[in-house]
Amino acid sequence: MNVRRLIPTTAVTGAVALGLLTLSACGGTSDAADKGSDGKLDVVASFYPMQYLAEQIGGGHVAVRTLTAPGVEPHDLELKPRQIGELADADVLLYLKGIQPAVDDAIAQAGAKNTVDAATLTSVEGHGAEAGEGHDHAEEGGGSHEGDSHEGHDHGSESGIDPHVWLDPVKYAEVAEGVGAAFAKADPDHAPDYKANTAALVKKLGALDTEFETGLKNTATRTFITTHSAFGHLAERYHLEQEGISGLDPESEPSPARIKELQDVAKADKVSTVFFETLASDKTAKTLAADTGLKTDVLDPLEGITDKSRGADYVEVMRSNLAALKTALGAK
Repeated sequence: MNVRRLIPTTAVTGAVALGLLTLSACGGTSDAADKGSDGKLDVVASFYPMQYLAEQIGGGHVAVRTLTAPGVEPHDLELKPRQIGELADADVLLYLKGIQPAVDDAIAQAGAKNTVDAATLTSVEGHGAEAGEGHDHAEEGGGSHEGDSHEGHDHGSESGIDPHVWLDPVKYAEVAEGVGAAFAKADPDHAPDYKANTAALVKKLGALDTEFETGLKNTATRTFITTHSAFGHLAERYHLEQEGISGLDPESEPSPARIKELQDVAKADKVSTVFFETLASDKTAKTLAADTGLKTDVLDPLEGITDKSRGADYVEVMRSNLAALKTALGAK
């Protein structure tokens, strides 16, 4: 399998403004989108985090289709010709550039009425490139330490850009506000409802942020090990230290030197748990855990919801992630 490419994304702040939206109108006009025969706005979402936003914000005014079926690892998605052909007919295409190369390419050629790239709605930065670069071992007793490095461990990314912004509730809320504005522009007749739904979702995400901030404030260690370096934004938000086994590519194989480094980090930082996820192999995580006498648990990057997910939707799974982190880090 080819190592998936992570496409560099311009970091943009101040995401609430509608001007940050990547909106392209057919024929150079800004007319509202022509809705489907059922009167609903036809929205195509690239994968689950975008689908969730569309459903929460659109409510009964939208019909949402997703390009990534439940249980499919989204990074390596390959679209069928029929799917690609249908993109141009959508009223709104909602995706996050840098996660799914095949989707990025197809959407660039689709010429849909309104295209919204979630990566332009918040800041999308890198979290380092080389194994072990910039690691500061957590002090005994844990806690938040100003100056801790959180950006040295996304191994496997050529660009160093980490597009997993939805795992930070604050960044996800910024994306939600931009999506709400995009829906209101595409379907102005229902703009008040989109605005109200967006406000409700942002409030819900704000409460989730508070739960994480409070729950992870005082811990025995600030370091966690995970197979897939998807949690850089989350770690930075809550002053944690992510140590990824395989980097941003969940299927890449770590080097023996990286495994040795992780064993040393686990000992020095009193790490208790190696996390794996539901849509990728847990073999490396379990091997590392066995070799170092650690436990294993699930930390879900929420790239899809399946029967194995610990929760039925984004908020529920994120709360399960919080509970797993609190246990692994020794929250007090």
